[in-house]
Amino acid sequence: MGITSAIVLFAVVWFMTFFVVLPLRMQTQSEAGDVVPGTPKSAPADAQIGRKARITTYFAIPIWVVLVVIILSGWISVRDLDWFERMGPSSSASA
Repeated sequence: MGITSAIVLFAVVWFMTFFVVLPLRMQTQSEAGDVVPGTPKSAPADAQIGRKARITTYFAIPIWVVLVVIILSGWISVRDLDWFERMGPSSSASA
């Protein structure tokens, strides 16, 4: 795994984790009782993006480390995930 692959993997893991963390403990403007004119009632009252980005990073780093260890150790390779190669040429020729 090259440095570029590692950075891309981290970015993917970070954003997937971020989308899980983002709605946690969210309070809408209607729940807070302070709806700003021109915004929907379901808009967050205080999104706390910085705090959620830190929480995301704390969770994404260990997940990324586990994935890098699995990839570098060879437990799972691209060939394990390639369904078409496992089928082989004989199964596609018989169709």
